[in-house]
Amino acid sequence: MKLLKALSPLLFSFLISCNSDDDTAYQAIVTTTFPNVTEAFGTKIDLNNLVNYANQPIPNYITRINGTNNPITDKGATLGRVLFYDKKLSSNNTISCSSCHQQANAFSDVAVASQGVNGTTGRHSMRLINNRFANEAKFFWDERAINLETQTTMPIKDHGEMGYSGTNGDEAFSGLITKLSAIGYYKELFKFVYDSEEITESKMQLALAQFIRSIQSFDSKYDAGRALVANDRQPFSNFTAQENQGKNLFLSPPVFNATGSRTGGGLGCAGCHAAPEFDIDPNSRNNGIIGTISGVGIDITNTRAPSLRDLVKTDGNTNGSMMHTGVITTLQAAIGHYGTINLAPGNTNLDPRLRPNGFGQQLNLTAPEVNAVVAFLRTLSGTNVYVDSKWSSPF
Repeated sequence: MKLLKALSPLLFSFLISCNSDDDTAYQAIVTTTFPNVTEAFGTKIDLNNLVNYANQPIPNYITRINGTNNPITDKGATLGRVLFYDKKLSSNNTISCSSCHQQANAFSDVAVASQGVNGTTGRHSMRLINNRFANEAKFFWDERAINLETQTTMPIKDHGEMGYSGTNGDEAFSGLITKLSAIGYYKELFKFVYDSEEITESKMQLALAQFIRSIQSFDSKYDAGRALVANDRQPFSNFTAQENQGKNLFLSPPVFNATGSRTGGGLGCAGCHAAPEFDIDPNSRNNGIIGTISGVGIDITNTRAPSLRDLVKTDGNTNGSMMHTGVITTLQAAIGHYGTINLAPGNTNLDPRLRPNGFGQQLNLTAPEVNAVVAFLRTLSGTNVYVDSKWSSPF
């Protein structure tokens, strides 16, 4: 055993290959190679038998894939998973990324404003579903992060959220680097992923982004139906008549008269949330909801939105409230908001698609239309994303 402890990781790997039938020797080598990881995570993380993050199946009708400059690796996403769930990334060791983005709620929060180390967030937490397949590359409601890598450490450096801001009495981000560098499992994990124990913000960003991009949801009723047809316009054989009606209403643009009142066609939802990703169009402006969680002032900079996938669980319960203020709590209310768009004073950033001919759109929705679109939106929810252990806490 003393000899095993002195061996290099490279030699450990060689011995493992030579003793694949010797379970006792194999376990001794694994434990000795990554003792701190084993102590911290037990069987939840096995660095000699990594789970599949890098080569998950993707439907052939999904053609938009981003983050190719930081491709998902099993090693990187494993480190990202630990970072995502580790409360030590906050200044008082009470908040992690997962505190605001919970797997049970499609990586969102049921609270309107999420709790941070120094108060609550100013906007509702977005769901983290299918970001790898997003049409919009920027992040946060106001798109202030140019990409996901940049976004991942911004909450850590926020005074209210995770507290390494370097302002208001907070330690700077360098203080977090020092703290993590003294933790045994991070020494082993960064060495495992990057061949160096050195921890940097860039390495953290790469790993966190890989883990977040690995979170995907393609096991919905919609996906089962889409796999059977050539395009979204065709009826899905596994859909009810109501669900197919809702799909058509979602996909088809409306016909408006001179005063912005709908006289025919669909609802035009796909104009901003195109199938099959159902992400937000990068050119979108705000959607007419310009309030704030605090109730003070207006917020017209919100032009980002999460994918419409997994808005609700398969049982119909919502994954928390919707919109940046959390003001919408049901799918019926979400559709109703777009039914009557008011041209609010001060909103100079309303999306032009919501003000046809210079008027706030009036969709003149009927109850059957609303119910049909709700039925369709529910088909976008899967089940695996809520229970797959590779996206769960390793602690």
